[in-house]
Amino acid sequence: MDLSTLFSLQNKVAIITGASRGIGFSIAHYFAAAGAKVVINSRNQERLDEATRRLRDKGYEVTGIANNIGDPEGRQNLINQTVEKYGQIDILVNNAATNPVYGPIEETDLSLFDKILDVNLKAPFELSKLSLPFLRQSSTPSIINVSSIAGLSPEKGLGLYSVSKSALVSLTKAFAKEWGAYNIRVNAICPGLIKTKFSEVLWSDEAIKENFLSQLPLKRIGEEGEIGAMALFLASPASSYTTGTIFTVDGGFNA
Repeated sequence: MDLSTLFSLQNKVAIITGASRGIGFSIAHYFAAAGAKVVINSRNQERLDEATRRLRDKGYEVTGIANNIGDPEGRQNLINQTVEKYGQIDILVNNAATNPVYGPIEETDLSLFDKILDVNLKAPFELSKLSLPFLRQSSTPSIINVSSIAGLSPEKGLGLYSVSKSALVSLTKAFAKEWGAYNIRVNAICPGLIKTKFSEVLWSDEAIKENFLSQLPLKRIGEEGEIGAMALFLASPASSYTTGTIFTVDGGFNA
């Protein structure tokens, strides 16, 4: 058995949204190291340029495309520019997410709910559909949706974010059932508390952090690379018979 090919992404083209930092950047790093041509996406041009430079300095093939995937035109541009650059799409990672509110669910304005759904749910839905013609041409197509443990059990203060991530879990299974006929595998990762800028409101508050850690068998906050490693498994031939599955990477929170 040649294990060097089991996790290889050589000559594959991967799109990763929300990848200028945090979990998305970690996934991009793992994919590029495995041989993929990686397109990273973010709204912030400056951070995206820096992330692209960091990966290119390691000798990886990486392209940064800045746009807002919460906007239909931004989603279409991301697909168009990727295909124009590389001619194919083999892997789509829907990682970008937003949570503009932290607090009681009844205090969340409808406009903020719309923003959460646009980025966390509609974007993965539309990007998957836009990628479909190209994924169908791939020999090893894979879609990975980054949900959250909040999508499995709503977190206090993260009500509508939790709702959006729960819907993403269901969307993952719906796509997996329908697109298995095209040999497209669709899976989701539900990270627990990972030390990123996005989750800083949770791990920077000692009371919240200690309460969370008390519920974890592993008694520590997760690292970005631990999500990147799971994503590599789901993108690679190692998971060739895996689809419609929801993977928790949460230190045992849901054990």
